[in-house]
Amino acid sequence: MKLSDILFIDQFPTLDLHGYDRDYARIKINEFIQDHYLMKDEFVTILHGVGTGALRKETSETLKRNPLVLEYQLFKGNIGCTIVKIKEK
Repeated sequence: MKLSDILFIDQFPTLDLHGYDRDYARIKINEFIQDHYLMKDEFVTILHGVGTGALRKETSETLKRNPLVLEYQLFKGNIGCTIVKIKEK
């Protein structure tokens, strides 16, 4: 399945970053990806909100650097959410 084919995200594990600062968000994103890689989840979602865009930018930069992430994109139904495809274990 491709990220662009996803219509509903309710079934995927979700990390909600609302209220986090950028440094703490970076730590939580990497822990979240690592945990779900170990659990063999293929897709996860990260809720960063729209706001000023600081958490969205930090989410993108963190995912770009994470070697366990195959690809990611903003969810077309909610730009305050990013869908992530994780490598298979």
